[in-house]
Amino acid sequence: MANAGDSPEKIHLPRTDESDTLKRIRHTFSHVMAMAVQKLFPKAQVTIGPWIDYGFYYDFDNPDPFTEKDLKAIKKQMIKIINKGLPVTREEVSREEAQRRINELGEPYKLEILEGLEDPITLYHLGEDWWDLCAGPHVETTKDLNPKAFDLESVAGAYWRGDAEKAQLQRIYGTAWETPEQLAEYKRRREEAKKRDHRRLGKELGLFVFADEVGPGLPLWTPRGTLLRSTLEDFLKQEQVKRGYLPVVTPHIARVDLFKTSGHWQKYQEDMFPMMAEDDESRQGEVGFVMKPMNCPFHIQIYKSELRSYRELPLRYAEFGTVYRYEQSGELGGLTRVRGFTVDDAHLFVTPDQLDDEFLKVVDLILAVFRSLQLKNFKARLSFRDPESDKYIGSDEVWEKSQNAIRRAVETLEMDFFEAPGEAAFYGPKLDFIFNDALDREWQLGTVQVDYNLPERFDLEYVAEDGSRQRPVMIHRAPFGSLERLIGILIEEYAGDFPVWLAPEQIRLLPVTTELTGYAQQVADRMVVAGIRATVDTSGDRLGKLIRNGEKGKIPVMAIVGAKEQEANALSIRTRAEGELGVIPVDEVIERLQTALTSHGNF
Repeated sequence: MANAGDSPEKIHLPRTDESDTLKRIRHTFSHVMAMAVQKLFPKAQVTIGPWIDYGFYYDFDNPDPFTEKDLKAIKKQMIKIINKGLPVTREEVSREEAQRRINELGEPYKLEILEGLEDPITLYHLGEDWWDLCAGPHVETTKDLNPKAFDLESVAGAYWRGDAEKAQLQRIYGTAWETPEQLAEYKRRREEAKKRDHRRLGKELGLFVFADEVGPGLPLWTPRGTLLRSTLEDFLKQEQVKRGYLPVVTPHIARVDLFKTSGHWQKYQEDMFPMMAEDDESRQGEVGFVMKPMNCPFHIQIYKSELRSYRELPLRYAEFGTVYRYEQSGELGGLTRVRGFTVDDAHLFVTPDQLDDEFLKVVDLILAVFRSLQLKNFKARLSFRDPESDKYIGSDEVWEKSQNAIRRAVETLEMDFFEAPGEAAFYGPKLDFIFNDALDREWQLGTVQVDYNLPERFDLEYVAEDGSRQRPVMIHRAPFGSLERLIGILIEEYAGDFPVWLAPEQIRLLPVTTELTGYAQQVADRMVVAGIRATVDTSGDRLGKLIRNGEKGKIPVMAIVGAKEQEANALSIRTRAEGELGVIPVDEVIERLQTALTSHGNF
């Protein structure tokens, strides 16, 4: 992996959900922060303040916006509170008593929170002067908090109850740890994350842009970024052809009835863009069109267009299909959370007897993709149904069959996995691949889903060997997941240093003088014919600047072209991975580049 040795040895930083101690520490820090804010800003009203991964936050309704200077003052006040060693005590009160005390404080947000609480009602006190409605847990005293192991990070806007129609609050984020060393490592990773931020690198490397005139969450791909996308698409298409996948193309919109049949309209509507105008044929029936949030109902229609025989199965339809989700503007983030994105989608229609074997083949494809992308640090999440939730469709029997199929697959493959109830799609369970990047952050990439429900809802059939009509099983799969998210993750994982086969510009020729530009261009033309993305720097700058520009653009291979190189029909090669490699004949350079492209290795 590019630059794998550039970072110090990783130290595991536990998240809140991994450590009960951190949960208590961070929850108590949030209360200390709220107490400090109300001491400094008496008009500030507190709302909610939970612990989160790596830290905590509290939402405030304050007449004036908090500034960077205010954060420093709040932190200073928090240290004073911590050093007092205040006891953290739990008190159980009646609902009426809680309401009386809240009325005395004059904090209406607390009253609304109280309405949604179940008995018993508990308060947590910091010393004798401050309390809040809370279920805990907390440390026993502020002496248990290390004043050198926390920091306040930022202020952001937040709507009360997450509703844009309600009051806008101010959210102060903080981070807290058991030791100063953990805090220092966390801050180091934050700085490294800024350097690797795909939004910054994407702009510097000229891969994609966002435009206000187009809208948030809708990336525009430049020629260089499109080359990167195309390389990933072509790679997966070739792998799919080897495995018997058939390409299909489907529209971006469809009648809403399609998604009513699938269940998306009923279960997923809040994430879909609003219905569009009806066509002439449907005006009387009030049937409109929507932008597709998923590709599966379209592939189902292709399957359903003919009566299928068991001899045709498994049928594997594959499409790089762009889908649209109405993400809230506050949830958008570069390429990792967008409103229009392309899924490397495929849907397999199989007989029940073929399910296990086909599922294993899909997982094998996903693992092959990860190997080529050098993504090694991942685990499998079995995203199953929460039996207490009503968001799912289908019978208990169908869900058990689907979930057992996934369990059998991961056990057969001896994969590292964990079960996550409640993470299933509404129509079926999933095997999700959770990847830990160079900064130990988690991302979901590939996914495989077993689905008995949509074939039932769309009344899919095939003619079995005995002539009877039987129901196929569907497998939904996407090795990349969202192509946009994958590219964002790869930019940060490689820190912009793409391996040769992925790089939009694989080799740049640097003529020492303008007189050598013609020879350099001839060599580049040969490389292009050989399937290599080669360019010539024709700026006429001095060699030092040519090299610096190539380094800044993270070009994996640069070739210096001087008079001696022209005479020897050779190039002086330097790579980002290995540095100076010396003078190499042009034919050998082309051969080595082609080998790197086919093997997904280095030059």
